[in-house]
Amino acid sequence: MKAAFYDGPKTLRVAETTADDPGPGQVQLQVAYCGICGTDMHIFHGHMDHRVKMPQVIGHEASGVIVKVGEGVDGFQSGDHVTVMPLDPDGDTPACRLGYSHICEKLNFIGIDSSGAFQQFWNVPAFTLHKLPGDLSLKLAALIEPLAVACHDVRLAEVQPGEFVVVIGGGPIGMLVALVAQAAGARVVLSELDPFRLKLAEELGLKTVNPAAGDLVKYVFEQTEGAGADVVFEVSGAAAAAEMMTELPRVRGRMVVVAIYNKPVPVNLFKFFWRELRLIGCRVYESQDFDRAIEVAQSGSLPLDRLISGTYSLDNIAEAFARADGGGDVMKVLVECAGG
Repeated sequence: MKAAFYDGPKTLRVAETTADDPGPGQVQLQVAYCGICGTDMHIFHGHMDHRVKMPQVIGHEASGVIVKVGEGVDGFQSGDHVTVMPLDPDGDTPACRLGYSHICEKLNFIGIDSSGAFQQFWNVPAFTLHKLPGDLSLKLAALIEPLAVACHDVRLAEVQPGEFVVVIGGGPIGMLVALVAQAAGARVVLSELDPFRLKLAEELGLKTVNPAAGDLVKYVFEQTEGAGADVVFEVSGAAAAAEMMTELPRVRGRMVVVAIYNKPVPVNLFKFFWRELRLIGCRVYESQDFDRAIEVAQSGSLPLDRLISGTYSLDNIAEAFARADGGGDVMKVLVECAGG
């Protein structure tokens, strides 16, 4: 089979390798599609070499078809269409014992800490699998993992119908958070600087504000009759956004940090105190969020296909990463793995 190996910063090598049989408790997937996400780009640029054991196959936003079932696996069979929740927790850490194994202190994030999906055949633990309905295309199913992130974020934020929600950052996750929140009945405004993302968001039915061209705080308070937003999602990872997020919520509003900050940034703790705000951190997802994402994708209620900017073969994965890294008119790039 073919697999794409990360060999170091900005170096991906497609090579022939052996498709080992799945071990006990594992299944072997023929990977259909795998999306390129922000974490993959961090790896590609060499920022996560302390976790990735080179040469390594990366990638975790995958859909596929089961081709082999290992010993001791029940409930799955060859031919099943599935997606992978790529979390392999230790099971005996404090987080696991509290029921939060998705943020296990010794979490093996499959596709980062161990072999991932940018290969034709992939062995994964059966407990990571979620079955897909037969009428959901495997191409769209490659968006289940990032959609599950958005479902997790909106669920933990306790977004209610009629609430006013601000999403800061219109990348793939920010766009999905905005769409999921709007589908939950919220009034949503997306704050974004990039013209392509702003145009796409408007075409998808979202209200937008470019904070470089307009006053976001003024807009939010005008739209809420002086109250402020019920929920603010920070998805951009920009230091300026971390400062901005405390300016937007109402009294006892919620702020949800989805973006990954690699170093401390200023946050206005006076506003946090003065308005009795809540700050919620959201990381990855839980099994129920994958179930919900599959339901949403199958329903066709969200225009997920509009988020796919391009599809590349496994042989052309370097070109796919260059497209994802180049900015401009790009949202989500997929790699088709099964055929090479």
